[in-house]
Amino acid sequence: MRQPSANKPQRRRRVDNIQKFTVKADAPLLEAAAAVLKDHKPTKLKSMLKHHQFAINGNPSSQFDRPVHAGDQLWVNFDGSFHIFSHPKMQLVYEDDDIMVIDKGYGMLSTAAGNNIKDETVYNVLRKYVKHRSEHARVYMVHRLDRDTSGLMLVARTAKARERFLTQWATLVSERKYEAIVEGVVEEDSGLVQNYLRDADNYTMVSDPDDEQGGELAKTRYKVLERASRFTRVELSMRHGHKNQLRVHMHDLGCPISGDRKYGGRANGIHRLALHATRICFEHPITGEKMTFESPIPASFHTLMR
Repeated sequence: MRQPSANKPQRRRRVDNIQKFTVKADAPLLEAAAAVLKDHKPTKLKSMLKHHQFAINGNPSSQFDRPVHAGDQLWVNFDGSFHIFSHPKMQLVYEDDDIMVIDKGYGMLSTAAGNNIKDETVYNVLRKYVKHRSEHARVYMVHRLDRDTSGLMLVARTAKARERFLTQWATLVSERKYEAIVEGVVEEDSGLVQNYLRDADNYTMVSDPDDEQGGELAKTRYKVLERASRFTRVELSMRHGHKNQLRVHMHDLGCPISGDRKYGGRANGIHRLALHATRICFEHPITGEKMTFESPIPASFHTLMR
């Protein structure tokens, strides 16, 4: 194989001139851009909009009337178009210099695990995306969702943000909620499942009433949202998540999550685990801003309740 010459200069990727402005008042995107770029003519602003040179909180948009709110960041790429994130199993919900929030689809690993190193993961997709903007950009996973669970995930973009999430998770993250369709009828309107979880030899988690086997304390609160003849839709919440925690705890409650054949559930008509991360509330690790993101359950979940 021919090797590159040691004397040949390496081509460096040009870094775009991207500036960020804080929006002062609610307005459609084009009006918000005009308010911060007062020296630009309307025809120039429309051209920049058409060529995806504006982004709201890191999310590119060419929709002239997209709502922009006071306090949002308007990113302007003066040199060219923003690279638009697009993936069939994942949506980019929010992005700034320090964090990203994504909505992960079903059937996608958060990071490579075991023999699945060749599978496409959230980490690999996001890493490739940020490299378009800067070859030195990084992403760090601060928590995970199971391959079979969909919904909201929080990702750090800097080592400082990652460190703060890892060391101050209980302080920064105030709420994590999920919704699930579980088998059978949950009798109590709300309750708490609490025990100790540990790894078993068959790649599953098992629960114990005490920590004599070396398990970690896990608490899951549940609230019934809807009951049907064969299923119950429940809201689940936890502060500290453990591997497969919600799945194990619903099994312990006697109502495994629909589609969860790993923990006692049966196959269902939607051909997936009926578990979705619907809400996350946290304090921004750098700015201290209170942030809340929500994602509705997939429409297919409702078909199980009919």
